[in-house]
Amino acid sequence: MTMRLVGDIGGTNARFALCEPGCAPREERKLSVAEHPGLIEAAGAYLAGRAVEEAVFAVATPVLGDEVAFTNSPWRFTIPEARERLGLRRLVIINDFVAQASAIRGLGTADLRELKPGEADPAAPRVVIGPGTGLGVAFLLGGGGAARVLASEAGHSSFSPQDETEERILHGLRREFGHVSVERLLSGPGLLRIANGLAEIRGEGLRFASPKEVTEAAGAGDHLCLEATRIFSAILGAAAGDMALTVLAEGGVYVTGGLCRNLGPLLDREALVRGFTGKGRFAGYLGGIPITQVMRPHTGLLGAAIYEEH
Repeated sequence: MTMRLVGDIGGTNARFALCEPGCAPREERKLSVAEHPGLIEAAGAYLAGRAVEEAVFAVATPVLGDEVAFTNSPWRFTIPEARERLGLRRLVIINDFVAQASAIRGLGTADLRELKPGEADPAAPRVVIGPGTGLGVAFLLGGGGAARVLASEAGHSSFSPQDETEERILHGLRREFGHVSVERLLSGPGLLRIANGLAEIRGEGLRFASPKEVTEAAGAGDHLCLEATRIFSAILGAAAGDMALTVLAEGGVYVTGGLCRNLGPLLDREALVRGFTGKGRFAGYLGGIPITQVMRPHTGLLGAAIYEEH
């Protein structure tokens, strides 16, 4: 029986599992990117001498040819070299949000949480969006098992502030980065930038060191950090609304990833919905589109397990 090695490779962690093609992953394990020189070495450490015939790796970077270089980590490899060194007959490399979108058809109602009600058209396009180390976005076109996944790098589109506070945060980030993409704010590092930007705007002598520090302070009732999570939620809604308008996503919007899942009640649903529908003349149209949060962890592995090339 053919065994498939599946991997969901982000900028911080690399998750691996085994499965029979089309079946749920098992023997899941998370490895730190910083503790391994590259993908091939990390996959080899996971396999620990076990042989597999094929692998599907979902990577947090554009897949544009045989050479793969990660956006938010120093890892790079070529597909032929990885296939040879891991002893594979077949190796498929897909964008990480192709995997996230592919996983949607494998989820049950227990894996999902409603963020905004609406009526989904199962045959219409859907948006899958998820902040993490960066911001991933993909689109599902068509319904059921025949749905086609369209990869994107929409997280690198330009950030558009929606109020004066966001404009002032953007002004500060332009000094640091020049061009400010959406993922500069809509990511784990982005939440940290929002909190530190607010502290600077308000003239407070605070400097947070990590996203975790921000969320812990928000959970303890810190007003500045609570405001940071509210702004983060509003930006998420606004970005999701932009994507929904881009493809007329009457099939719905799915928010995925551990960052939003771990925020729990700090993910401000009211701010998210207000950002999503705040599109002027199209507010009514967006009001009918549902937003659903994926609560199942490690959906990238599930997507790689059930992924089929078309």
